[in-house]
Amino acid sequence: MTGPLDGVLVVDLTRALAGPHAAMMLGDLGARVIKVESPGTGDDTRGWGPPFVQPEGHPGPGARESTYFLSTNKNKESITLDLKDDADKAVLTDLLRRADVLMENFRPGTLARLGFGTEVLAELNPRLVTLAISGFGHDGPEGGRAGYDQIAQGEGGLMSLTGSGPDDPQRVGVPIGDLLAGMYGSYGVLAALMERERTGRGKVVRTSLLAAIVGVHAFQGTAWTVANKVGRAQGNHHPSIAPYGLFHCSGGSVQVACANESLWRRLCAEFDLDPETPGMETNGDRVEHRDEVIALLERAFADITAEDLLARLATVGIPAGKVRTIDEVYGWDQALSQGLLVDVDHATLGPLSLPGPPLRFFDATPDGETETTRRTHTAPPVLGADGPSIRAWLSEASSGVPQPEDDDDIENGHAT
Repeated sequence: MTGPLDGVLVVDLTRALAGPHAAMMLGDLGARVIKVESPGTGDDTRGWGPPFVQPEGHPGPGARESTYFLSTNKNKESITLDLKDDADKAVLTDLLRRADVLMENFRPGTLARLGFGTEVLAELNPRLVTLAISGFGHDGPEGGRAGYDQIAQGEGGLMSLTGSGPDDPQRVGVPIGDLLAGMYGSYGVLAALMERERTGRGKVVRTSLLAAIVGVHAFQGTAWTVANKVGRAQGNHHPSIAPYGLFHCSGGSVQVACANESLWRRLCAEFDLDPETPGMETNGDRVEHRDEVIALLERAFADITAEDLLARLATVGIPAGKVRTIDEVYGWDQALSQGLLVDVDHATLGPLSLPGPPLRFFDATPDGETETTRRTHTAPPVLGADGPSIRAWLSEASSGVPQPEDDDDIENGHAT
């Protein structure tokens, strides 16, 4: 049970979050992912913290690991290469000759200045699929901008839709632009690998933090493009469905989702409310009078504890839930049943639990299903730990490539 991408080789030149997340997704699916890092420092996220963790009896920053790095680099190997050194560039060249996928998130144009432009890669390995992730796109009037998640969340309109109200823009609580770009990028790679089965040739796949954020505008996008309505942040309630959001009760709160009239009527029947209350007869009416709907329900819930309220809502089939803290999620039996926590053995930290992959796989037969989900995962690598074994595997010498033109751009060129 190694995964559906067993036998696929990915060379991961990325750092920070978007690219490493894309590469980890392929590693979770069974691909062999070789992460290429800068000597001495490695991926930027190795230094992002606190929190840091370190082996017992090994104090000091040299032995510590960043939990940020651990979050997005499982199922990978690490080799350190100085891409301004001819010998190390030869190692990368040899890797790319053998690779199925190359992932990079340099600032647009940087990889070409390193001597690995698309024409060079196409000649080196015509079957290579390349994923390039940038901040705002590889071309266009602002294509050269460096991309960081929170900036992209603002520029891409997401922050204007998030927060307690129009005057309170908020970023999403995780770097969602980075994560979405990684997800879009990995699914683009999978499509290119499928196309390669027909054509025999690889392809360059490009996405950006901007494109990924705009790609999830969903109904907020068409509200503008079709109906000329600009969406705004409005807290924990849905802009097009009511009641749908967070409601306070005795000593806490619950989330309730009534996405059709049948659910609304069941909710009203359970709590002795009139579904034909003026201004609340239809979903459109309730959206128009959302504040009154919220006030009505919170009066009905005021003397009911969250636990009792959730039980009553479940009894009558109203979709509802609690707001869990992160520690509660990883202790929840339902989350654990879905494989969302995996155990690994880290080279220096020992046994660790990490967030698990969100996909499960099954073989379906006339006799039923058999799960084939990958069960064994490897811990994020210590910097350069796999270099000797990778170099040994690359037994044939490879040719070098020209030196880069602009050292400063290379050192500071990663997009995200």
